This record gives sequence, C-alpha cells and structure tokens, in this order.
Amino acid sequence: MSERAAGILMPISSLPSEYGIGCFSKSAYEFVDWLKGAGQNYWQILPLGPTSYGDSPYQSFSTFAGNPYFISLDELIEEGVLTRAECEKVNWGKSKGFH
Repeated sequence: MSERAAGILMPISSLPSEYGIGCFSKSAYEFVDWLKGAGQNYWQILPLGPTSYGDSPYQSFSTFAGNPYFISLDELIEEGVLTRAECEKVNWGKSKGFH
C-alpha cells in the first residue's frame, strides 16, 4: 500500500516576477523549497510549450520547443547577454501606482 501524498497545481507563469510573468528563475527554486518545507510532495505544472492563439498552454504549435516566456531575464543579465537597462526600458504590463 502506498502512502498518501499531497501537492499543488500551479503554472510556471504564476510565479512572482518583476517582469510580469513567472519563469525558471530563483523564484522557482524558492517555491520548490517552500513546497518541501510545507510537506508537499508534488508540483504539477501546465504544459511548457510555446503558446499560440489565446496563449493557452494546451494550444502549442510545437511538441518539442519550450516557451521563451519562461527564460529568466535575470540569468541572461548575469551571463552578460542582456543588461539591466535593456530589461527596464520594456513595459512588462505593470501598472504604475497600482500594487
């Protein structure tokens, strides 16, 4: 007989991020640590493919490609591919004055 286990269903895009959408960043690792500390065994995510019409994860046009939205911009900054200024000039969908 197997033991009971618990978990959560949460898409990668729901992770906190200063860029408007969650990604595979430090937040993802912190979330996994938090789940483990809370006694959770599983983290079920939605499909990771690039989205098409309506941005539905179930309407991907590729079975093999990953969604570029989930690339960590902070990692690209640390690797020197982007600069912090390049990431700050973009409107990430944040509303000024609304928190």
